[in-house]
Amino acid sequence: MREILVLRSGPLTTIQDLGRSGLAHLGVPPSGALDRPALLLGNRLVGNPNDAAVLEVTFSSFSFRALTDCVVAVTGARVQLSLDERQEAWAMPIVMRREQVLEFSLPTAGVRTYVAFNGGIEMSSDLGSRSTDLLSSLGPEPVRDGQVLALGESFGVAPLVDFAPYPEPTDQIRLNLRLGPRENYFTESALVDLATKSWQVSSMSNRIALRLEGPHLTRRDQRELKSEGIVTGSVQVPHDGLPLIFLADHPTTAGYPVIGVVGPDDVAACAQAAPGTRVSFQVIPER
Repeated sequence: MREILVLRSGPLTTIQDLGRSGLAHLGVPPSGALDRPALLLGNRLVGNPNDAAVLEVTFSSFSFRALTDCVVAVTGARVQLSLDERQEAWAMPIVMRREQVLEFSLPTAGVRTYVAFNGGIEMSSDLGSRSTDLLSSLGPEPVRDGQVLALGESFGVAPLVDFAPYPEPTDQIRLNLRLGPRENYFTESALVDLATKSWQVSSMSNRIALRLEGPHLTRRDQRELKSEGIVTGSVQVPHDGLPLIFLADHPTTAGYPVIGVVGPDDVAACAQAAPGTRVSFQVIPER
């Protein structure tokens, strides 16, 4: 049996894979890793297929003991890593021997750190995924201190890597946004503000949505909407005029107008945007 023992899990560590796609008509959010490129890189570094399950550690230090020999990679938010108190490299394969302890600090940049193991985390699936969904309570419970996690059998030899390019999270992001479907609900001045002003990430953000603080976007049409389908990256504007960006655990329908949608590549930047990060939008013209 290949296993690890979680020593310090932090306030929120979950198991994530690529999520549950194609189930929105059943009211099931996509879930999965918020920073998908970080998950894919971690799995590649340890020789896993793309959909192997990993740990997503939310703005916390973390440590575990290997109960078997394994290969590990830590990606996503920038952290300081040590293996039995010896410094190790971020975003590189780390060979661990049985009884060794790997730990890392609070992130120095970014919010979510991903820990991939060769063989992936062995876990039964719900609706085709092992991801923890905090909105609909699908998948495993968040990881806790003292929990033993099973690893699958190794998929093969991890690739030899001496450099793995990955953008370091910053304190300012600019997101590509396509307007619609409900931009007509907003005043011309609101659309100008959307393209020219900036917001700050709120501490109330979570896996459901990145909440923003700053300029209020004013509506020209105050009529209530019937609930409409929502996709990851939708920028919804509630009555208070403060936009929010829906992330992986978002509801599948919502009743406030969506002024635009952020592209998949920019959703990963949202996943690593710490409270206080400046956010602005680059409105992409229609072709």
